[in-house]
Amino acid sequence: MTCEQFGGGCNLVFTASTFDEMAAKAQLHAMEMFQTQDEAHLKVIQKMQEMMQSPGAIQQWFSEMRALYDALSDVD
Repeated sequence: MTCEQFGGGCNLVFTASTFDEMAAKAQLHAMEMFQTQDEAHLKVIQKMQEMMQSPGAIQQWFSEMRALYDALSDVD
């Protein structure tokens, strides 16, 4: 799964055995990009912060990301 597929700002590829591992890798990458002040990622981080103000929105986003991860994981 790429950063962009996970809602991020680049095409860095993440591999993981579980959705939780994928989410942790994406979060670490986002923190690294925040530290470097990468413009594309900063926009995504701001959108995520706005989503976090609405528990329903962030839960919906996580559900969509989990479904996408599951769909991509099933491809052989």
